[in-house]
Amino acid sequence: MELAFSDEDLAFREEVRTFVADNLPADIAESVRRGRAIDKLDIQRWQRILFDRGWAAPAWPVEYGGPGWDATKRYIFDEVMSEFDTPETIPFGTLMVGPLIYTFGNQAQKDRFLPKILTGEEWWCQGYSEPGSGSDLASLQTKAVRDGEHYVVNGTKTWNSSAHVADWVFCLVRTSNEGKQQEGISFLLIDMTTPGIDPKPIISIDGAHHLNMTYYTDVRVPVENRIGEENKGWTYAKFLLGHERNSIAEVGLSKQRVRRLRKIAGEEQFGGGSLADDATYAGRIANVEISLTALEYLNLRFLAEEAAGRPIGPEVSMLKIKGTEIRQKLTELTIEALGYYAMPFEPEQLTDRWNEPPIGPDHAAAQMPQYLFSRAATIYGGSNEIQRNIIAKMVLGL
Repeated sequence: MELAFSDEDLAFREEVRTFVADNLPADIAESVRRGRAIDKLDIQRWQRILFDRGWAAPAWPVEYGGPGWDATKRYIFDEVMSEFDTPETIPFGTLMVGPLIYTFGNQAQKDRFLPKILTGEEWWCQGYSEPGSGSDLASLQTKAVRDGEHYVVNGTKTWNSSAHVADWVFCLVRTSNEGKQQEGISFLLIDMTTPGIDPKPIISIDGAHHLNMTYYTDVRVPVENRIGEENKGWTYAKFLLGHERNSIAEVGLSKQRVRRLRKIAGEEQFGGGSLADDATYAGRIANVEISLTALEYLNLRFLAEEAAGRPIGPEVSMLKIKGTEIRQKLTELTIEALGYYAMPFEPEQLTDRWNEPPIGPDHAAAQMPQYLFSRAATIYGGSNEIQRNIIAKMVLGL
């Protein structure tokens, strides 16, 4: 991919910078900067602002409501977003199920779901993993039995991010036990308000409620909400997992984390100066930045392949592995920079309920929960051990 930007590309970069500077709500930017919890309404507010500008889904083609940008413009857009304190994109709608619907869905499904994904009006969650079926997803046991024009779904899904606030879930279910495990799976879109769906909170190590165990008891789902053919859901799931692992590299977010880390290191005192002046610590930051630059160029290669009409292959697992490892290293370095200020972790500091003085510097409160939750990054989206097996088998032929 050619990275010598044209005058048009440079003008586009300034256009995006100006737009974000003029339109990003100050209260949202402040919450992001301080690491405070960003609620659903605030994320929807920012999504609507992007939608009104035509930028709600940078990777979508024009015919489905996207801007139709090439790989270069998408790269520039992501870069500029990382320069500002913009909320993290919730991936399940625009990055995951949206592309799947416009690729494999019928026209009625496109008309029904895509507009509300773009505006952020409807939130999505993912129903893939089950107790005992995580990395070995093909062994899932949640059943969907055909009953006239409905499926009746029974089973349990776990690690469902945002299921407690989502409007819809895209769900893998077993519709047949014949043949290989992968051959009996179907892909359903399910309204979370349907009777029989019961999400229960899983409180993660950072003390927050991101995750859920979701129980399905005699849940009736219209057959018209099935994507593609019955028992062919594994094909659609693999397509979606490729998009998930592409987005999970988080290059822009890691760049944002590097800038914050450098700012913190510049403010923390060490050896008569700032921690940023310490050659050993500065060298450790530089090593992570080198890895991040390599990841960025790898990501650009995949974007260029996609722009040229070549599908993303199993080698995309490299993005997931390196992206999550870099995220973990950056949070580790941040905790080290804060020292004892990082330890008094009180989750309420990050909410509107907190009315006490801050514990330590203003930038300290959010760092421990971010460090703790990042421990899961090498597990969710397919564990890094599984990703290495995929590369060994499907890329290297071992």
